Amino acid sequence: MKFNPKNKTSNRILLVAAFAIVSLILWNTNSFFKKFKEEERFKMEIWATAQSELLQASIDDDPGNLTIKVLQNNRSTPMILVNKDGSIKTNNIPAEMASDTNYIKEKILKFSGENSAINIDQQGEHLATLYYGNSEVLNKLKYYPIALLLIILLFGAVIFFFFKTNKASEQNKLWAGMAKETAHQIGTPLSSLLGWNELLKAENINPEITREIEKDISRLETITDRFSKIGSLPKLDAYDIVKETREAYDYLKLRSSKLIHFSFDSKVESQMVMLNQSLYNWTIENLVKNGIDAMKGRGSIGIQIVPDGSYVTILVSDTGHGIAKSDYKAIFNPGVTSKKRGWGLGLSLVKRIIEEYHQGKIKVLSSSKEGTIMQISLKVNT
Repeated sequence: MKFNPKNKTSNRILLVAAFAIVSLILWNTNSFFKKFKEEERFKMEIWATAQSELLQASIDDDPGNLTIKVLQNNRSTPMILVNKDGSIKTNNIPAEMASDTNYIKEKILKFSGENSAINIDQQGEHLATLYYGNSEVLNKLKYYPIALLLIILLFGAVIFFFFKTNKASEQNKLWAGMAKETAHQIGTPLSSLLGWNELLKAENINPEITREIEKDISRLETITDRFSKIGSLPKLDAYDIVKETREAYDYLKLRSSKLIHFSFDSKVESQMVMLNQSLYNWTIENLVKNGIDAMKGRGSIGIQIVPDGSYVTILVSDTGHGIAKSDYKAIFNPGVTSKKRGWGLGLSLVKRIIEEYHQGKIKVLSSSKEGTIMQISLKVNT
């Protein structure tokens, strides 16, 4: 297969850069989360100290305005204070739930999992235990990386599909323009050939010669018709898939090397399918010629038609060098070819004809050093 190494290198660089950016975002957010958590812990320790002074002041004297202000300042972190006598005081917990013993027990277990409890002691005497959970801001910050990554992925997907659609549209216009120009260019000498052939007939030339020329002219007309259909929606009619495949097979068999062994097998005598005759025959010819190229002009080509429920399957096999499994899908991309000379458009056109025009499927069924089997699936005409 022939790939552009520059494109592969660019893709790797972009992938590494994207991974580095995402890793940096996650690391930075995680560092910020830890820092914020440490700040919240420090704030809770100050609150616990103030609570200790309040408890001590209730025995001795007035605790002072600073202590009261510190205790009143916490408006975001949920906490549960369990005094040594078992009484409970809550802060930033809904008032209607503060009296629910089971709810408080569940919250204590949850807070213990989020943060280590703070013991409030005074002169060696245990006064209370403070349990606190993550504040609302901290909880939001915890899910911030996930939200950010989803936004980045969504943004990346929008850009990817935009450029992919735009690129496909440009390719379609290019293909249609090239195909129609090719059909136009062939049309001029074709008209001339028709005129020259009529002159040869008038000169009493050997009829066998003019008949062969007529066959080649007919072939050129078929090719012109095929190219003219690229870029526009072709008309589909009911055709016998067995008959059409057999005709394409016979045409190629007669014009191929004697070193190629051809075989044809159909499990049904006839099967009607909605086809564009010219484009379908082009598909079979492309697959067979690719197989011959893969075998370097020596080997076996087989075509098999098998009914498969509401579909009919056409298998085209060869005994060529095979295709790497990683390239099963890539070979249908424009520009991908194993030939030293070639545009890599054959299989790309085949995929377009089968999947876009005939609403069927084409894939590499299997491939190894012993050969390759290509599979076409088309819906039968019921």
